[in-house]
Amino acid sequence: MIAITGATGQLGRLVIQQLLQTLPAEQLIAAVRSPERAADLQALGVQVREADYSNPQTLQTAFAGVNKLLLISSSEVGQRAAQHANVIAAARDAGVALLVYTSILHADSSPLPLAEEHKATEQALAASGLPYTLLRNGWYTENYAASVPAALQFGVVLGAAGEGRIASAARADYAAAAAQVMLSDNQAGKVYELAGDDSYTLSEFAGAIAQISAKNVSYNDMSEADFTVALTQAGLPAPLATMFAESDTGASKGGLFDDSHSLSGLIGRPTTPYQEVIAAQLNTLS
Repeated sequence: MIAITGATGQLGRLVIQQLLQTLPAEQLIAAVRSPERAADLQALGVQVREADYSNPQTLQTAFAGVNKLLLISSSEVGQRAAQHANVIAAARDAGVALLVYTSILHADSSPLPLAEEHKATEQALAASGLPYTLLRNGWYTENYAASVPAALQFGVVLGAAGEGRIASAARADYAAAAAQVMLSDNQAGKVYELAGDDSYTLSEFAGAIAQISAKNVSYNDMSEADFTVALTQAGLPAPLATMFAESDTGASKGGLFDDSHSLSGLIGRPTTPYQEVIAAQLNTLS
């Protein structure tokens, strides 16, 4: 039995879709906080179990009989370390044979403040005695492609990444990697630094938007503080605005770059070019 936490999230659903290409649905468990949101997965034959990171009792029930568990990191920044510790403890108590965790690129040395909770989770895994694998995921290209509508409206991409190069990949690429690891043997103890094959500065990213859309789009590099204000004024909640601005600053220090090509090696194909993700986002606007 393979269980996927956060299975109704964007990454979790993609992982399950990948696994269903190889495994019968009855071997998969969608461990989710809100089972009512997983009706479509249940209709496919996937087992749906309640698993609230903040409610250890649900986790103990959800992981019963599970052989491999994919822990997709919580979306609740600031609560992740405690929530992940609950998952690790429940997995250990359930006798899970392998826990695979979606961490962050170069978690042990990353300049991104976002890495701290991932580092704490990795330390908790090391202390748990559980066999585990780390998928240190880089940035999703979709994080930046989400700015395409505003870029077209105002003719500018805002950021604070300077000339830092970003080796992002599509969310589907990371999902394919997670599925591959879940299906493979002898994964305990492995650490994968996962990032896109190609990289770009945000100036180059803005240039790609301009080229593909045939509109004038440029990049405006800002201070972290000014970018935070701009994101907040655009309607992002303050914690999310701070997280994105801090991450851009981390990118300016090399925190979102890796050229090991481990991701494409794991999935057996090149990662999705960032231009394709931009084009897909533009297609949704047409």
